[in-house]
Amino acid sequence: MSIYNHLDASVEAPSGTPEKVSRRGLDLLHHFEGFREEAYLCPAGVWTIGYGNTKWPDGRPVRKGDRVTREEGEELFRTILRTFERGVLDAVEVELTQGQFDALVSFSYNVGLGALRSSTLLRLLNSGDYEGAADQFLRWNKAGGRVLNGLTRRREAERKLFKE
Repeated sequence: MSIYNHLDASVEAPSGTPEKVSRRGLDLLHHFEGFREEAYLCPAGVWTIGYGNTKWPDGRPVRKGDRVTREEGEELFRTILRTFERGVLDAVEVELTQGQFDALVSFSYNVGLGALRSSTLLRLLNSGDYEGAADQFLRWNKAGGRVLNGLTRRREAERKLFKE
């Protein structure tokens, strides 16, 4: 039993919208985040651990020297992932397919829920412009002001998943 079960509070999704990331979405996240048992500085200069986590469940930031086992990293990932699933459900006002939901959770997991909430992507999506929203993924391929090939590939994969 996880010590993080209190984070499982439910959020009501629009009718027909998935509430959990699918296996395909999990695979996408794992692929692009990768796993690191020792804290490292990501390209944006933020200490990161496990599957791209920058904070512990209690809100403390990851610091140099922090370590996790793969099992601890997986539990941390799933715990933090629930925050992003709920955040997407809170922000989106239109129905989503599983692929759209998975793509938005992956995007938010990477750039943060604040970035999603203030994005043109979300504004277009909530106005019903799914195609315009899909195209916005491709604009989010920079870290530290530089275009990163890995982010470009990730955004292309998220956009493709969103459009399926």
